[in-house]
Amino acid sequence: MEIQMNILKVVITGPESTGKTRLASELALFFGTVWVPEYAREYISGLSHKYRYDDVESIAREQINQEKNLLPKANGILFYDTDLIVTKVWFKVVFGKYPEWIDSVIINSPADLYLVCDTDIPWVPDPVRENGGRMRDVLMGIYIDEIESAGSSWRKISGTGKVRTNNAIRVVKNFHK
Repeated sequence: MEIQMNILKVVITGPESTGKTRLASELALFFGTVWVPEYAREYISGLSHKYRYDDVESIAREQINQEKNLLPKANGILFYDTDLIVTKVWFKVVFGKYPEWIDSVIINSPADLYLVCDTDIPWVPDPVRENGGRMRDVLMGIYIDEIESAGSSWRKISGTGKVRTNNAIRVVKNFHK
């Protein structure tokens, strides 16, 4: 993948139902840029069977394609509604293994900053969510460990509504100086 060095790559990540999609779209709007939507939700919603290992791998590959398509349209910053670290953890938690090529992509196309959404927003069940309750905090810890292992910077984003958005804006502005 071709890396554009002048684009700040900011991933919004965290457990299910923590406002990632909303935050990604609000940040992109505020900073006048584009964002990479989460493809997993769309893909899984269209399945007629329980997702399988090869389905998650297809999701990962499409996530990469979406980034390639949106990176040239970014205005200084590209926001992501999750990334391959979440997919890697998903593989490990559900299947006990993951495709090793994912590590190569994470290392060769690193995010500059991860905004890890706190679990202070209530979990809302829906047909594609499966990790409520205590598992949200477990997953957040795993995501943070993976982000740190990749050598990336991260900040926890807490608060609800506009407070959460303003906290994220402040972090991105301070990081981008």
